[in-house]
Amino acid sequence: MSEACPVVHCAPDRCATPAVCPLNRVRAGTTVVVKQLTASPDMNRRLREMGFGEEQRVKVLSLANNLLCQVCNARLGLSDRLAETILVQPLAPSGPVRLAA
Repeated sequence: MSEACPVVHCAPDRCATPAVCPLNRVRAGTTVVVKQLTASPDMNRRLREMGFGEEQRVKVLSLANNLLCQVCNARLGLSDRLAETILVQPLAPSGPVRLAA
């Protein structure tokens, strides 16, 4: 049985698996874990240098003009197009979450 995507308003055809969606589809205030980078190899390398490596926790702060998020105790802005290449899985709420330093 397939599960529904856990991200509100996420179109099923945009999800790689039922539990993974692009970062730009996550609601503000949600903490997620990066599962896969799907940009070009050069861009994936740059994303990892900025802290967006696989299994890294990221908190989405705002979805205004660009996506603003907190990763490695730094706030970073990403274009909607770039955020779409970062596949994430929302964390189950279980109390306070510490972001990796």
